[in-house]
Amino acid sequence: MDKAAEFLKQYLGKKIENSPSAFMNWLNPVMVSVEPGSLMFQYTVRKEMTNPFGTMHGGVTAAIIDDAIGATLISLGEPFFHVTVNLAIDYFAPAREGDEIIAISHIIKKGKQIVNAQCEVWTANKSRLLAKGYTNLIKTEIPKS
Repeated sequence: MDKAAEFLKQYLGKKIENSPSAFMNWLNPVMVSVEPGSLMFQYTVRKEMTNPFGTMHGGVTAAIIDDAIGATLISLGEPFFHVTVNLAIDYFAPAREGDEIIAISHIIKKGKQIVNAQCEVWTANKSRLLAKGYTNLIKTEIPKS
């Protein structure tokens, strides 16, 4: 297994609270599984993640998808940071405060400059697909330290 994926495995079953990403810390996921190019996180929908209808805000869903995919790219041990070029999301069903949800992300294709990835957001028991997102990321010249 890749060194980066092995590094991420130390967080299995734990809440992510000390990420260099303050936003990931705010999302506060639990890492469920790690493989090079694929991660699963579990989240609890909190009140501050909801909209006036009492369901998880679409922007939070988008943020979960974008953040999970970014972490998935880390699992490949890339030496440079990548940034999101586009993000397309299909929303299928709502989640409510207190719901447990999971995000499962996969790298679809990794080129020299562009990475294509997807992420599905499900109820924790995988009985209902809530959303699915696709993205392309581009390699920067910023090295990871």
